[in-house]
Amino acid sequence: MVSPGCTNCYAQRMAARLEAMGMEKYAGTTRKSGRRAVWTGHVNFDESSLEAPLKWRKPLRIFVNSMSDLFQDSVPERLISGVWQVMETAHWHSFQILTKRTERMQEVLRDSSYPILRNVWLGTSVESQDYAWRIQLLRETPAHIRFVSFEPLIGPVIAVDLSGVHWAIVGGESGPGARPMETWWVEELRDTCREQGVAFFFKQWGGVRKSRTGRTLEGRTWDEYPAAAAS
Repeated sequence: MVSPGCTNCYAQRMAARLEAMGMEKYAGTTRKSGRRAVWTGHVNFDESSLEAPLKWRKPLRIFVNSMSDLFQDSVPERLISGVWQVMETAHWHSFQILTKRTERMQEVLRDSSYPILRNVWLGTSVESQDYAWRIQLLRETPAHIRFVSFEPLIGPVIAVDLSGVHWAIVGGESGPGARPMETWWVEELRDTCREQGVAFFFKQWGGVRKSRTGRTLEGRTWDEYPAAAAS
């Protein structure tokens, strides 16, 4: 577990379920710890998926590694390089990369062999004030668009510096064991985004049954996207 935001990760549950169903690319990725599944640290690379975006001619917004982390320690740099080359070639798509491992992302992408791609968004997760330091490392990483995912937000993040950041996503934890999110935590981040000119996207209140809690804040939805994405 990288930090407390990982405790109830949906991807762990999903990977364990897919592994139990015999899906080869999830083999060995999870283990049981008490009554729940946790990551083992083992990484499988699905070669067949790497070039899939090149076959999709309609422009899409693609969340890279939605079930894993491209900058996980066990991911060889040659694979990161391969992903980068595909994203550069498939320039008609937009690719979003989210990591909690900002140290490795910064170290790898400072290499001049990784060009700054206008269609690649780099982001990090910040679940509470204790992990706001990740934003500084994100800010120091070369990127056309940077974003912060305050999800699952399990504690307040006060007076955070979002300079160099273009987009903020805020959301509560959902699913089994979901930890509550206070309204003022969301309002604090919304106001910070307004003050600093950052696009604000409110994803959900979360909870055990997120469909019941919805995603409205002060009577409306917030679906802003970064202006830099259109440039």
